[in-house]
Amino acid sequence: MKFILGKKENMTEYFSPEGRVFPVTIISAGPVTVTKIFEKSENGYNAVQVGFGSLKKGGTAESGVKNKVYKIIKEFRLKPLDKTDVKVGDTIDVSFFAPGDKLQVSSISKGKGFQGVVKRHGFHGGPRSHGQKHSEREPGSIGGGLRTHVPKGMKMAGRMGSDRITQKNLEVVLVDKENNLMLVKGAIAGRRGTLAEIISR
Repeated sequence: MKFILGKKENMTEYFSPEGRVFPVTIISAGPVTVTKIFEKSENGYNAVQVGFGSLKKGGTAESGVKNKVYKIIKEFRLKPLDKTDVKVGDTIDVSFFAPGDKLQVSSISKGKGFQGVVKRHGFHGGPRSHGQKHSEREPGSIGGGLRTHVPKGMKMAGRMGSDRITQKNLEVVLVDKENNLMLVKGAIAGRRGTLAEIISR
């Protein structure tokens, strides 16, 4: 199992040696430092904790590595069949990955604020003519009259976005070891600078 943390940079086009064009996302990945190893015998589960983005003074996240304070601390849970040989203090960079690797990327989607049902859930809306007045984008009925309650899970207006999105089977197209950059085929959720958790099994 391979894993790393990164930040979404932007999207661009990649021209393969065969002349094909791919939309790719540029991710500034790592380096991260292994700060702690969790074992099932002691902690109840297997995981690797890593630190990303060093801080100078006044850090908020303490790590298990002496004299090191990181901006972001994350755990990667290991499944029973996952194998990893990392130790506390090891550095993981983008060179651990290779073109063709299949990734699972988790990130936070863009926040869109309070939205109505047409934008949030794709409602069709009311009729555009024949007596229409002020109700083109209204949600309509939210419950019956006999049993007067609103059913659980009713789609209504509310806060949209800022959800944790996990995308699977994304392919690594190119790895730039010198600049710690990774080009991933397709798009990942979030704006520029969004933290991305990257796993390859």
